[in-house]
Amino acid sequence: MAEIFYKSMNRRNFIKTGLAALGTVATLNAGCAPGLMKNENEGKASRWALLSDTHIPEDVNNNYRGFYPYQNLQKVVPGIISALPDGIAITGDLARLTGQPGDYANLKKLLEPIAEKRPVFMALGNHDDRDNFVKVFDKVPPEKQPVQGKHVVVANKPPVRLIILDSLLYVNKVPGLLGKAQRQWLENYLKECDDTPTILCFHHSLEDGDGDLLDLPRLYSAIKPIRKVKAIVYGHSHVYRFSQFEGIHLISLPAVGYNFNDAEPVGWVEARLTAKGGDFKLHAIAGNTTNDQTITKLKWRT
Repeated sequence: MAEIFYKSMNRRNFIKTGLAALGTVATLNAGCAPGLMKNENEGKASRWALLSDTHIPEDVNNNYRGFYPYQNLQKVVPGIISALPDGIAITGDLARLTGQPGDYANLKKLLEPIAEKRPVFMALGNHDDRDNFVKVFDKVPPEKQPVQGKHVVVANKPPVRLIILDSLLYVNKVPGLLGKAQRQWLENYLKECDDTPTILCFHHSLEDGDGDLLDLPRLYSAIKPIRKVKAIVYGHSHVYRFSQFEGIHLISLPAVGYNFNDAEPVGWVEARLTAKGGDFKLHAIAGNTTNDQTITKLKWRT
């Protein structure tokens, strides 16, 4: 499931950003209508805070491998507010293990200072629970689901577009699945929308294991010929890594909550995205901080 949490919003801003939940497609600025001319996008950039695997618990003292997820997000929030990006995207595993209401209550409290300034886009991972999540993030009006059983958010912020997809299959079980209906929706949407460089965001990792995205080959087959798709941003593995598939950049985000091995950073990524590529700056707050503030530059395929 994808969700937007944006606390301070009047009616005009509501219409402008298309705030929606429980299965609508929401947008920042334009939707699938004809976009800006290419020369109008030259020199433009949008800035994003990219987070994953916050694993916020109800018990603020809950810890794993010596990491305290609640306190980690507390440390991250001021940095994001200072950077003041155009939007924040969290690619799932918002909650600690089974998506309890208390987990989401704490998450909401921690995110409120950010949500007062910028929209926060959230996807659900395998440690999230849809029903409990909606009970806590209950002020966003329900809308019609665009894909049966799945939920997406489209955030257009020229010169790029982020599409947050839903890979949640089971609560507290590892595998993920987009599913046929969501994949078909994505194909149709990408064929109909303009050529704005597009980044797909969801939770599950892009490997061939039983705990990864199970329909990854079908997703690759669908997006490979659609040149406007430039990158996939995901989490799940708690590993910070850049790789490629047929020129599509694959960006595995570090976890905010904790790492699985000492070689990996814990933190978030600040992204500056243009029509031609992106700069990705690591903000490591714990774990392996050797590469803190390191910037990775990517060039989009054409």
